[in-house]
Order: sequence, then structure tokens, then C-alpha cells
Amino acid sequence: RMQNSRSKPCSCPSLKLREVASMYFTLVAAFLVILVVALQGSAPRGSDFPYKVPLDPQGLLELSWNVSYPEQAVHFQLLVRDLQFGLLFGMSDRGELENADLAVLWSDGRHSYFGDAWSDARGQLHLDSQQDYQLLGARRAPEGLYLLFRRAFSTCDPKDYLIEDGTVHLIYGILEKPVHSLQAINVSALHGGLQRVQLLKPNISIPELPRDMKTMEITAPDVVIPSQETTYWCYMAELPEGFPKHHIIMYEPVVTAGNEALVHHMEVFQCAAEFDSFPHYSGPCDSRMKPDRLNYCRHVLAAWAMGAQAFYYPEEAGLAFGGPGSSRYLRLEIHYHNPLVFKGRRDSSGIRLYYTATLRPHDAGIMELGLVYTPVMAIPPGEHSFMLTGYCTDKCTQLALPAAGIRIFASQLHTHLAGRTVATVLARDGREQRVVNADRHYSPHFQEIRMLKEVVAVFPGDELITSCTYNTEDRSRATVGGFGILEEMCVNYVHYYPQTQLELCKSAVDPGYLHRYFNLVNRFNDEEICMCPQVSVPQQFYSIPWNTFNRDVLKSLYGFAPISVHCNKSSAVRFPGEWEKQPLPSITERLRERVPRCPPAPEPRPAAPIPLDLGQLRRD
Repeated sequence: RMQNSRSKPCSCPSLKLREVASMYFTLVAAFLVILVVALQGSAPRGSDFPYKVPLDPQGLLELSWNVSYPEQAVHFQLLVRDLQFGLLFGMSDRGELENADLAVLWSDGRHSYFGDAWSDARGQLHLDSQQDYQLLGARRAPEGLYLLFRRAFSTCDPKDYLIEDGTVHLIYGILEKPVHSLQAINVSALHGGLQRVQLLKPNISIPELPRDMKTMEITAPDVVIPSQETTYWCYMAELPEGFPKHHIIMYEPVVTAGNEALVHHMEVFQCAAEFDSFPHYSGPCDSRMKPDRLNYCRHVLAAWAMGAQAFYYPEEAGLAFGGPGSSRYLRLEIHYHNPLVFKGRRDSSGIRLYYTATLRPHDAGIMELGLVYTPVMAIPPGEHSFMLTGYCTDKCTQLALPAAGIRIFASQLHTHLAGRTVATVLARDGREQRVVNADRHYSPHFQEIRMLKEVVAVFPGDELITSCTYNTEDRSRATVGGFGILEEMCVNYVHYYPQTQLELCKSAVDPGYLHRYFNLVNRFNDEEICMCPQVSVPQQFYSIPWNTFNRDVLKSLYGFAPISVHCNKSSAVRFPGEWEKQPLPSITERLRERVPRCPPAPEPRPAAPIPLDLGQLRRD
């Protein structure tokens, strides 16, 4: 979210504080000049920057970072392996180089400069009047140039990006020719790209691991990565015969060296126990040669996305696998992102599971929240931001959760291609209590299981409300709910303990009320919409003329009509009770929007880039 969309007050420091801040920043600036002069030196220690991701497909730009919650700041280390005449690095709403918040290194061939800048809608660069990317050092090493800089989460600069929980779209651009000024750079002409990460990692202490812990690698052996931009590769693995029940307590990625920029994300699924066997397979997931039975391997055991670290279960719980009633068959799915279309690249990546036979006190469970996969929930075409909401009602949690409640410790948000934001809120007695997980910059191309900063306790009678917003500006007909990639979903897979029988707690609008909507549309429109029973709900949505009236009435319908609640056990059977035509939960008190905290501002002074002595940069 760009901060220029915000009109929130920032507390102004007193005069004395301003004077102190001004002196502080003057000293920092002097220190930086001294620091920047000394460019030689060894590379910074990797332990100082625990998170790392390649920015470009060739791995020439490598970003590492750490998060300081006391300082409310992120420290970045950018390794440039093949410096030409500079680069841009920054953040934007959806990964565009236009309307972006940028740190820029540029050179005229002899002199180099670093500065905080922003790009306008035409891609033109401007030096920011408030320099919030603070350069901490620049040093050469055998592997390339290291740039170290710092950025506060919130700066209260209307041109700056607000760093918050969830996905951040990082962007980069390479300067291949010398430039005489920052203003001479137009981002539209640059070779650049984007990388999605979760910048604000949770500060969680790592639980002590048991002595009898074993490891198992689920890897696809010697895959030749197809020479196309996107491939989903499926590989079937098998647990040993008679493998007893264990607890998975941790997992981490295993990525073949040299392929770090190509392996985008990976998931391990357990297959349905109702089948005695599954065929072996190693190949593209969308191939006609893939056996249909592999579609019954959908229970997530592990999920990793680029930039994520090892995933730890809380010390009280582990994810059960093996033993009676559990399938021995696992499906590994790897998403390869190969935009440069490399040929013949071999890969044996996968996920390493850490497990123990000493079972922890609780089995961890996975519960689906959000919307039922049904076409009755639809998004009109041409919408910039259309919201749909699914409910896990108080009636369901009262019936299905133990008296002591459950503890949610991780979450994986999911939509298809039109999804733009996802959020789940916990409500109690009609009052919103807290956000379980939210992502304002959600991307369907970056889905990972994220550990929550704090465990969320959910008790009988609580409500879990999951909302998704969608963008259908590029579509000419309605988008209905369903399993197809051009259909939509709104799901939050929450990971919790102790495991209960409740596996799915979702809702959809009552079909009878939707039928009334179709009748109303028919009455007020010239174009005839067939209401025949044999016409499917998607076909009825596709035939609607999407004028303002029809859009507004549908939005209103979803905001007041009764719902059909799915309060399901793992067998897909509902808990006993009346679940049709249920009233929408009544929320009387909403959570307040958090006002970003602004750091003390120094005395205003003319913005100026910092000169760097990097020597004469190369000319091709």
C-alpha cells in the first residue's frame, strides 16, 4: 500500500527533539562519508542477514535482510555481482517500476551516487525530498559490490511505501549505460523485474529439537527443467511399508545449487487413505500422462516459497504422518519459474522433513476457512476491488471446538488469479478481536505457510471471518467460484492444535436468495436472462448485463442475504444441526485501523544524493 493513499496524522516532535534529531542525522551523514570512503573489506557476515533471496533469474542481484522490531526498521544487504552503471531497488504496490519507492545507485562513468527516489506514473525518477533509504556502507569483495542500507517500516513520507505484514513486491532495474543525473533515468526503458517476499518475518524463538529426530528428503531426482517460463512438476514418493505414526516437527527447502533463482515454490501433499496404492510418476502436473489418481493427493504436509526459511512447529504439537489410517503416498509439487528459458538445467530440489517417533502432546490440524467452492459466489467483470466474505460461525465453533479452544500458529492464504487481498479476523460476541492473518498485497503467485507472530486462541462461540478482494478489470464476463484457475477461491488454511474433527468451516450465499436476484435482474433489464432450471448458475451469471444497478444489487445481496454454512468433519460430512439459511454474523464493533508510527523527522534540508567512490565503472 503506497502511503500517499493515507491521510493519517503523524505526531510531530517537539522543537528540542527536532534539534536533537538534526544533530543526530548530521553526525550520521558525517559517519557515512567516512564509511563510504573505505570501500575495501571483506563481505559482511551472513548471520547478520538471516533472510536471502535472488532478485533476478540469473542470480546477479542477491538480497539479504534482517528485521528489527525495536527499531521498526529493515536492514538490507544487496550483493551486485556484475555492476554496470548502477541499479534501482525498491518496492511498489504490485511490482510495477512506475509509482515506486526506490533506492538508486547511478554513475556517469566516473562518479557514482546513492539516493532515495520515487517514480511517477510515466516512469520518470525524482529525488525524494525526504531521504529515508539510509546508506550504511558500500564495499567491494571478490564476488561483487555490497550495498548496505536501512529503511524504517513507516516514514510518513507520502512518496514512500509502507512496509507492513504480508507480501512485499520488490523491484529492481539495471542501468546499462552511464547517466548524468537521476532525472535522466526513465524506468520504462530499463531491464528490470520483480521478486515477492515476506519482508517482516516473525521474531519467533526456535523450539528445542528432540534427540531422536530423523530426516527424510522428498526430492524429485534429476529433473530436466523444461525450457518454458512456468512449469509445475509432480513427483510421487512413498513412505516405507509399515511406517508408524510420527510427528513432523520442522521442515526446510532442499534447493539444488545454482537453481536458487528457478525454484519458485514447493509443496508436499499426502494422498487420500481410501486408496491402497498410487502410481509412480515424475513429470509436468498438467501433462495428459499424469495419472488421474494423483488428484487425490491434496492434504498439505509442507509448503515453501522463495525467501522462506525453515518452518518449525510449536513445541507442544507436531503434524502426524504415518501409522494406521494414513496414506504412505506423498506428492511433491515444484513450481519452476524460468523466464530466461534456460535449456537442459537439471534439478533435484524438494523438501527435507524433520520428524520424531516421540510424539508431542498434541497433533496439529489444518482447517479450511473462507468460502465454499461454489459458483453462487461471483465477481462481476471490470471490477477494480470487489469483496467476498466467508464465515465460520459461532454456531459451528460452539459445536465443534473443545471447551479449552484451539491455538492457531500458522496460516496459508489462497485465491486464484484475480485475488488481491485476503484477511481473516477473529470476532467474539459481535466484536472484532484481532486479525488472524492479513495480506494487503497478496499475490496468487506467492503462497506460503506463514508462522504467525503470536499464537491466536479461538474458543467455542467465536467467529472467524475471511474476506478476499478481487480485480477483474481484464475480464469480460463474470468470474464464479470453483476449482478452475479462471474461477475463484477465498481460503485461509489455518494450522492449529490440538487437532479436532472440524476440518472445514466455510459459507456461501443461500441459493434461494441468489435465485431471487436473478429474477430481479430479469424484471429490470431489457435483455432476457433464461431462468430455466436446466440453465446452470454460471450460465445465468454469464448472461447478466453488468450495469451499475446489477453490480450494486449483487454486492448488496452478499452483504445481507442468509448463508449456507459448511461445518464439516474430515469425512466431508457436516456436523449435525441446521446449517441452511443461517443469518449473517452481526458485527457491532470493528477493529480500528492502526496508525503507522512515524520516526522523528530531522530539520528540513535540501535533499542531496550521497557521493560514492566506486572507481571508474565499466564501459562495454
